[in-house]
Amino acid sequence: MKAPFMPTADLIVTNARILTMDDARPTAEAIALSGETILALGATPEILALAGPATRIIDAQGRTVLPGFFESHVHLGLGGAELAHLHIDHLHGAEAVAQAFRAFAASHPDRPLLMAQGADYGMLGHPISRHDLDAMIADRPIAMMSHDHHTVWANTAALQATGLMRGAPMPHGHEVVLDESGLATGELREFEAFGPIIALGGEARINLGIATGEEPATPPTAEERAADKAMLLAGMRHCAKHGVTSLVNMDGNRYTLELLSEMQAEGRLLLRVKVPFHFKPHMDLSALDRASDMMRDFDSAWISSGFVKMFMDGVVDSRTAHMLNDYIDAPGHRSEPLFAPETFNAIATEIDRRGLQIAVHAIGDGAVRTTIDGIEAARAANGARDARHRIEHIELIDPTDIPRLGALGITASLQPPHPPGAMDFPLEPTLSRIGRARWPDAYLWKTLATKGGAQIAYSSDWPVTDVSVLRGIHAGVTRTPFEGGSDERLSLMETLRAYTAGGAWAAHRDHVTGRLRPGLAADLVMLGGDIETCAPEAIPDLGIALTVCGGRILWEDLAGTQ
Repeated sequence: MKAPFMPTADLIVTNARILTMDDARPTAEAIALSGETILALGATPEILALAGPATRIIDAQGRTVLPGFFESHVHLGLGGAELAHLHIDHLHGAEAVAQAFRAFAASHPDRPLLMAQGADYGMLGHPISRHDLDAMIADRPIAMMSHDHHTVWANTAALQATGLMRGAPMPHGHEVVLDESGLATGELREFEAFGPIIALGGEARINLGIATGEEPATPPTAEERAADKAMLLAGMRHCAKHGVTSLVNMDGNRYTLELLSEMQAEGRLLLRVKVPFHFKPHMDLSALDRASDMMRDFDSAWISSGFVKMFMDGVVDSRTAHMLNDYIDAPGHRSEPLFAPETFNAIATEIDRRGLQIAVHAIGDGAVRTTIDGIEAARAANGARDARHRIEHIELIDPTDIPRLGALGITASLQPPHPPGAMDFPLEPTLSRIGRARWPDAYLWKTLATKGGAQIAYSSDWPVTDVSVLRGIHAGVTRTPFEGGSDERLSLMETLRAYTAGGAWAAHRDHVTGRLRPGLAADLVMLGGDIETCAPEAIPDLGIALTVCGGRILWEDLAGTQ
């Protein structure tokens, strides 16, 4: 009998430690790619038999090869834009921040706004005000974004330029903080409050998906579209450098999908991107028609939609996370959910009825419970289905709610870099605001998987934290418990799965990518060494040797690793 025809490989990787994330074949030594898909896996000699005259062959020399990293929660346009901003991570004290701002100002004399990223709430040693920033630079608009991206502090010039000095009407949960005299303190809480500051810097359109959920008020010009696509491209290049081949863009609108489609037609779409419809509290249920249309019109292996993103609360550090109990340092204050429970139940039920996926930012235990209740209401009304509804962050959860995750099929979309002290975030003020008694209930990973029965997907939430997956893996496998808490680390293999197959499954993309199996997408990452034998402390320094998405090499540094 004649042997079946096997196409010639375009790219072969040999002598690798391949971790496929495919239970049918967990490991392999070599892999062959043809076009945009995986051709075969196996031992080096049998895979080399698929080579032709034009095949490129890469000797991995024992390095780890994985499915391309799946970033389950990222803000692509924001991250791409912020690459050009001032970064003040790890700076402390007014003088250090002032020096950085002044040097940045001198290098960018024509920018309408000097924006800094990575500020933490305690970096000046006291509550930050516009007067602190005025002392740094008074004659040009400057502002700095908190590391969690939920607060901006602006100087007087920026507040005056945007008309915020005496406040402005804001939707529930968003606030221009005023002093006793009715003037802005400089602190702007949540996206619509600091939206005018972002607009001053020329990045309003790329922020619409997270700020308002709406489309551009007027059709962007070709020049404006090109500028927005440049930010998306910069973000994709940065992600690819870190081994990311697929991502869930946790903000967006139809305009974002249109830009990505244009980039694909231009041959400049590097990664697979999923984009939500962002439902805001002021919208009524008819707005979900837009979500259904986006799901219908964008459903390819490269660009997809099909889910609805919502914010149930803010963050702990600004006390906008919704808690079941009072904040330790603010008696009587628990914040409130951005959606009233009965309203959210109706919204979740309608989203689920339409066959859309629910994804909710919920950080406080009150917000988490409200979200779980809504998903439970949706299932009661519509019946069980393979919805894979998901909760983003779950930084605090009441123990009684943990088993409800698995029972309702809810995915826990978590960020190993986020726990204070695990990577870049400081311990304070977060731990004090949570309160020592609740530390055992904070930033649970293993407990949600084992006792909760939840599927786990890992991510960075870039640009909230560094998009480096290797740093995220390190944070995940080396994190120490808070006092009174349990060891919440997943194993190395569980962690790798959460950054690959787990993310693809959570995003309904597991039929496309997330595993290395013949017929699936030719998406892979080669690390700079063998992660299984590497000391955990050295994982961030392994480096990325190769990133391939859809058979195309996006990043290569074979000489600079190992």
